[in-house]
Amino acid sequence: MNRLRALLLMTLMLAANSFAACTWPAWSQFKKDYVSTGGRVIDPGDARSITTSEGQSYALFFALAANDRAGFAQILNWTQNNLAEGDLSAHLPAWLWGKKNEDAWTVLDTNSASDADVWIAWSLLEAGRLWKEPGYTTTGRALLKRIVAEEVVNVPGLGSMLLPGKVGFAEEETWRFNPSYLPPQLAHYFTRFGAPWSTLRETNFRLLMETAPKGFSPDWVRYQKDKGWQLQPEKTLISGYDAIRVYLWAGMMHDSDPQKARLLTRFKPMAAIATKNGVPPENVDVATGKADGTGATGFSAAMLPFLQNRDAQAVLRQRVADNPPGSNAYYSSMLTLFGQGWDQHRFRFTSRGELQPDWGQACAS
Repeated sequence: MNRLRALLLMTLMLAANSFAACTWPAWSQFKKDYVSTGGRVIDPGDARSITTSEGQSYALFFALAANDRAGFAQILNWTQNNLAEGDLSAHLPAWLWGKKNEDAWTVLDTNSASDADVWIAWSLLEAGRLWKEPGYTTTGRALLKRIVAEEVVNVPGLGSMLLPGKVGFAEEETWRFNPSYLPPQLAHYFTRFGAPWSTLRETNFRLLMETAPKGFSPDWVRYQKDKGWQLQPEKTLISGYDAIRVYLWAGMMHDSDPQKARLLTRFKPMAAIATKNGVPPENVDVATGKADGTGATGFSAAMLPFLQNRDAQAVLRQRVADNPPGSNAYYSSMLTLFGQGWDQHRFRFTSRGELQPDWGQACAS
């Protein structure tokens, strides 16, 4: 009996060690390539070795999806201490931090970025729920209130809208928006907290649907009072490095969400190009639908949840497997973690926008 118990204990210990080491190899590699031991996500593509609130927010999501509680805590602590003056309850995080000169590493731009802010708030709330950590829940609620107070405005003809940041995006009769900043599943999740999120869910849906006349979401778009969306401004509207996330978010929505089917229908032209060419384009002219260039590996990964054609998915899946982003492509690596992670069933979003992680998956390729 004692030998049996000892053998069982040894087996359990080996299984636990194997699980800990293999929960999500791609996340482990991402941490090795881009995350400092202190929890700072570094973009090596910039000479200033910058860190953005966006990078911190996505890393929090990946850590939660991987059940990496230690990594989550480190990333959160660095974010709070360096971007939010030590308190995410009291300050929206600054969006840009890095090397100012030879002797100074500091905040380089104090403005906020709402895409990061909503992901941080959501990740804190979901970490509080899944890990039963009330402190995370409290901070997440406080941050969400601050987002409403500092980044949400009422736009005539639209209603409540999420600005890209607290400064520089609203004029007297003109507002600028980024369709990729509020994922629909997060907008749905936040409706449980009441106004203005119920309205925001619908106005965000309008933003996504109404600014893609040819089936391609713009990176940035303006809305003008009494004139609506300015889809043919002086400068060509491009669907590129920001908008690729719009297709990613839409593809990862729960199938029962009625917004998902309508979004997939609206963006069918993007799916058609990626399917025909076996790779998504780098840029598309929003007004004409003319595509240009070849998207990076992360673009292909972002298409995996979005494409509904299994053969087309298989082509892109192989491209991602054959061309990993490497250690000097932060944005492409981040997109790959999202798209490939979803494709490997490492996480899902429920019909209410909650995280449904697969913490029992170990050592999958």
